[in-house]
Amino acid sequence: MTNLLQALLDGVLNGGVYGVIAIGLTLVFGILGIVNFAHAQFVMIGMYVAWFAWHTLRLDPIAGAFLSLLVGGAIGAALEYLFVRHVVKASVVAQIFLTVGLIAVLENVALIFLGSDYRSVQTAYQTQALHLGPILVSVPYLLAFAAAVIMAVSLRFLLTSTWTGRAIRATAQDEQAAISFGINTRKIYALAFGLGTGLTAFGGGIILPYATVNPTVGAHYVVLMFTVAVLGGLGSTTGALAGGVLVGVIQSISTLILPVQMKDLALFVVFIAILAVRPQGLLGGVSR
Repeated sequence: MTNLLQALLDGVLNGGVYGVIAIGLTLVFGILGIVNFAHAQFVMIGMYVAWFAWHTLRLDPIAGAFLSLLVGGAIGAALEYLFVRHVVKASVVAQIFLTVGLIAVLENVALIFLGSDYRSVQTAYQTQALHLGPILVSVPYLLAFAAAVIMAVSLRFLLTSTWTGRAIRATAQDEQAAISFGINTRKIYALAFGLGTGLTAFGGGIILPYATVNPTVGAHYVVLMFTVAVLGGLGSTTGALAGGVLVGVIQSISTLILPVQMKDLALFVVFIAILAVRPQGLLGGVSR
């Protein structure tokens, strides 16, 4: 029973971070209708920004993650303005070629300027854990989860309680109607794309206390990110959080009965089973 509770807790803590990383992807799809295959590279960008903030400013990676949010958002908005906006109304093939091409560009730019070395941080709480009876709560995982929850609540507030959030949702529902009400949808697209990439970069920053960064680290998260987003329902930010927690719990609990190397097998069996029943995902078409 203790092992089950420990696995459940570990899964929830991991899953909350998965959810924040995937929210950016599902937000971009919900607003622009584009599946951004380069989105995982913003995990890498966020980790590097948090690493440099720790290395040069001695800033804790969790605090540095807010710089990751700003830098990731600015780079995303710039890419949207320079490239993505030209394929928003284009064919799906053109969108795929563009976003896949951005993967190579972002990874190679990182390789040229930062090298291929693995980089990590050292913090005072890196190996600490809280004791809840027989259950251990890893402090870096707990802090990352808390930061993820704060960011998810802040995003929810932005989307539901501010004019900007209402403009984003209006543009997602009906672009022409939004334009008729005076909303500059061109700016909204750039803002939404930058917000999506910024959130993913923030997710990269908060996992830095227990992960290492290199130019290809995004490849480790791309399949997981799409699994979370599709499982929760592409376009649903609430669904991304639910999908993230579910994925984290499935991965963690499966290690109790299967070898660690097979944790993704259990995940994809459940993934396929759920999509067979609900092709739109858990909350697809229900809540944004």
